[in-house]
Amino acid sequence: MTDDRLMAVLNESAAAVKDALEGLDDWGLAGGRRADQYRSDLLADEAALAVLLGAGLSVLSEESGLHEGDRALTVVLDPLDGSANASRRLPWYATSLCAVDAAGPVAAVVVNLATGDRFEAVRGSGAVGNGRPLSTSGCSSMGEAVVGMPEWPSVHLGWRQMRTLCSVALDLCVVASGQLDAFIDCSVESYGPWDYLGGTLICREAGGVVADADGRELVTLDPADRRTPVAAATEELLASALAGRARLGPVPPSVRTAEPWRGS
Repeated sequence: MTDDRLMAVLNESAAAVKDALEGLDDWGLAGGRRADQYRSDLLADEAALAVLLGAGLSVLSEESGLHEGDRALTVVLDPLDGSANASRRLPWYATSLCAVDAAGPVAAVVVNLATGDRFEAVRGSGAVGNGRPLSTSGCSSMGEAVVGMPEWPSVHLGWRQMRTLCSVALDLCVVASGQLDAFIDCSVESYGPWDYLGGTLICREAGGVVADADGRELVTLDPADRRTPVAAATEELLASALAGRARLGPVPPSVRTAEPWRGS
């Protein structure tokens, strides 16, 4: 599949999610495969899967697991990242898609479903937001940085200001756009690959840097794996962010022993 065709399919999938959610009246909890699944999660998943599987892609979805796992390209899918925000109509929730081949992430689309803001990247070709090239802020000092965090840490990590927005996919994209200078996950192994892979490719293609707080490979197709992502506009800021994250204590060894995805 060409890059152009792949990007078209990813965007078609995100559009299908938006269309499906427009008719939803009840955005509450659904009692699905997990206790924290919302009706919007399940409807979004169904809509995205129909497009992706129909295009001949494998899919690893947060909501429904692995589908057609023997295909050459796998789309790591979070059909609705920020479900709690969506349930309250807080305009910070997204569909995140990242296509992965044997060499790693190849293309990504993250769309804010509330505002329509669209972030895209193709490996080696840079990143765009709403059709315009993205680049990070260039900030290198934690004392000057505006930092996104999903929750308040137990100690101040030296930032100038912080924001809690609560959609990791979008948080990484606004590091890519320069609206945030860094993102620091202060939880412990809370995020699966569907949460961060799309935003990671977009951030890296915009000149940013992204790492796991414990130095592990971020690219994985094991649905049980969890990571602690940290992102920054520059290498210098990433070093400061990782040092600050280390002050909260080490990320304990995962009970999950699967090797990171390295292709076949």
